[in-house]
Formats: sequence, structure tokens, C-alpha cells
Amino acid sequence: MASIYVNPTQFGKGEDLDKYPRSLEQDTALLDDLGVDHVFAPENMYDTNHLTFVDPTGFDHTSEGKTRPGFFRGVATIVTKLLNIIQPTNAYFGQKDAAQCVLIRRITEDLNMDVSIQIMDTLREPNGLAMSSRNVHLSAKERVAASILYRSLCVAKKLYEEKLSGDGKLKLHAQVVKSAVMDMLKSEPMVTEVQYVSVDSKNTMSPLQEIGSDGTIVSIACTIGTVRLIDNIVL
Repeated sequence: MASIYVNPTQFGKGEDLDKYPRSLEQDTALLDDLGVDHVFAPENMYDTNHLTFVDPTGFDHTSEGKTRPGFFRGVATIVTKLLNIIQPTNAYFGQKDAAQCVLIRRITEDLNMDVSIQIMDTLREPNGLAMSSRNVHLSAKERVAASILYRSLCVAKKLYEEKLSGDGKLKLHAQVVKSAVMDMLKSEPMVTEVQYVSVDSKNTMSPLQEIGSDGTIVSIACTIGTVRLIDNIVL
């Protein structure tokens, strides 16, 4: 089973809820080709008297939370509702939305939900661009330029691996990684804004000052033309 729902409570004022791609017929055809038997695609998940929300303390202080106030409250609420309705044994989420993945693990553990959360690798275009519904808004030139996100993250990966292969005493300053990734992003003229480059704990998404042998998540959010894109890499 798969679920398809554009959740209004995770879009803030001025965000692209009205323009967010909706292609239910195409999506269901793709799922059918993949052997999916059922699709849960509700028109609305909130009635007029809806009052209850799941508010995950701390996630508004993450880099993504600071740029999108209220976003994680919307995510936490809709995922809780979906899991309660379907009651799956396993639920699968993509690594592209790194903070969401950490959040969903916290929700299911903290609220004792009987479901196993499976995080799947980010699927990418041939040029490295992470697959996303928003990619349809990119022009042909912008789609080529958007490969800068993954190429920037690969700079972080190279720094980490070089340090790891040194004397074995890994101690890489987060600011070094941030600066290298930022410089790479800014080298692309079609990047109109860099919202953040973040180096965070893989377990809590809290910022790190130093990266140790336990690794980290390096995540970025930037705008290509008028399209906001996010990506990350797990080190």
C-alpha cells in the first residue's frame, strides 16, 4: 500500500501549497506498474472541528524548522494520523527529507507506535539531483544547474573521507565542512539563495561543532531560480 496526500498543515504562509504538483492519475499508474495493490489518497484529513495536533518539541530549532515555522508540527500530525489509520507493519520514508526521517523515528518511539520505520536511500536523477515533486517546476537549464546540490554534498563527503583515512583520530570541524559546501553552492550562478548548510547529529538533528567517527548528516536548502530544493548526505 502507498499513501498520496498533499498535507496543507505543513505549508506556511507564502509557501507553494496551491502550486504544489498534484498528479494522482500518473502516480497511481506508476504505483500499479510497481505492483502496489492499494493506494490511500484521501481528499481531506482534517474536518471542520479538528483541534488536535502533534507538536514535536525541539524540531522548530533545526535548520529546516527555522526556515519553515510550524512545518514539523504539520508533518508530525499527518504522519501520526496516517499510521493510526493504516496501522502498517512497516512504513517507508525517503532519506531526502532527513529531518523528517529523524522526526518520524522519534514520534513512533516516543508514542510507542507498533510500526517499523524503514529509511530508504534518496533516489537521484542521472546528474545527481534528488528526485522531488518540485523538480517539475525547474526549467531545462535550472535542472542542469540543480546538480550543484549533490556536487556540493560530495565535497563534504570527500573532506570527511580524507579525514577518516588519516591518522584514525577523526576530528573534523563542522564549520570547515559548511564553508566548503557553501563555496561550492555559490559557484553556481543560478543559485539565487542559500537558506542553510547544516551539519547535524544523525539521531537528533541538533547542530554539531565537530564531526567524529559517529558521522553526521550534512543538509542544504537553496533556491534555483524560484524553486526551493533540499538535499542531504549521511556521513
